[in-house]
Amino acid sequence: MNFDYNEEQQLLADSVRRFLAKDYDFEKRGKVVASGEGWSAQVWAQLAEMGVTGIPFPADYGGFGGGAVDLMAVVEAFGDALLVEPYLPTIGLAGRLVARGGSEAQKKSILPRVVEGKLRLAFAHTERGARYNAAHVQAKAERSGNGWEISGAKCVVLGAPIAETLVVSARTDKGVSLFLLERNAAGVTLKPYRTLDEMRAADVELKAVKAGADALLGTDGDALALIEEATDFATALVCSEAVGAMKFACDTTLEYLKTRKQFGVPIGTFQALQHRMVDMVISHEQARSMACLACSKADTASDARDRARSISAAKIRIADACRHISQEAVQLHGGMGMSEELKVSHTFRRLTMIAQQFGDADHHLARFARLG
Repeated sequence: MNFDYNEEQQLLADSVRRFLAKDYDFEKRGKVVASGEGWSAQVWAQLAEMGVTGIPFPADYGGFGGGAVDLMAVVEAFGDALLVEPYLPTIGLAGRLVARGGSEAQKKSILPRVVEGKLRLAFAHTERGARYNAAHVQAKAERSGNGWEISGAKCVVLGAPIAETLVVSARTDKGVSLFLLERNAAGVTLKPYRTLDEMRAADVELKAVKAGADALLGTDGDALALIEEATDFATALVCSEAVGAMKFACDTTLEYLKTRKQFGVPIGTFQALQHRMVDMVISHEQARSMACLACSKADTASDARDRARSISAAKIRIADACRHISQEAVQLHGGMGMSEELKVSHTFRRLTMIAQQFGDADHHLARFARLG
């Protein structure tokens, strides 16, 4: 497999990195996180202007018809910068569900606005006790006249406080289905909060929410395969995001070892610390290789089993590398590695969360074995 980016992918990634370095450095990011909204509409608009929000969507709806491989370098840059804007919830999850399962009318109504940065989405699926089981859906959707009535509760819905439209999973008499609901619809209640890694999320309660017949996304009862595909796609993107965050952790730790002195010499001259630094770099390179595999399979896998098995294999390696690199980076910085003032402590939090997101190593080991 060729792990190098093509010219277009590299140029776009370089543009994104320059923008983030100039307008989204650690200090400016801190101000965004501390704001009441917890994200920057200006940054989101700039990303849309650069075309980043349109990469994975078909050209018929204003996108560029790309895939996970085309997003790898961009998402790595997001991981390096610790971007808190709702790219994954809007583009990688909910937008993916609309693009893959929506009717033509739904796609024409939603995707162009997503591409232009004028509409943000969130996927309300996880419920308490699910333990990464996509089929664990207890929210109910019942026929009500010509439409639906939906009730239930979702937890840790990433991007929900920022989104205008929610893609909600609920169980009908035919099985798991998806519905489009406005965040401000009657009966929809959000309990927003900030996660450990400084993203915005919310617990969502649905009390007899009325929805029209056109709110159904895809076919009634057939949403499970669509949810699993979108989750695998998002998992592949998270793997690439982790690679970007790991690269920063390795680079900043190496720089610290070169400049921090003890006994009159840089601590990077101590052989034991050199070995630990080398192990971090090896973990990063292995993780990058597996992220490449995950994104490639998300785009080209011949069947769902092949895709799921490869992405689980990648997530196992990524989760282990997240733990190893984040913990080593903090330890090699000493006590100051956990201070709010250092970006490496925030990178530690994000890598710790990525290791759990969409399934931890134990979950994906079991999934990998089951699919073997």
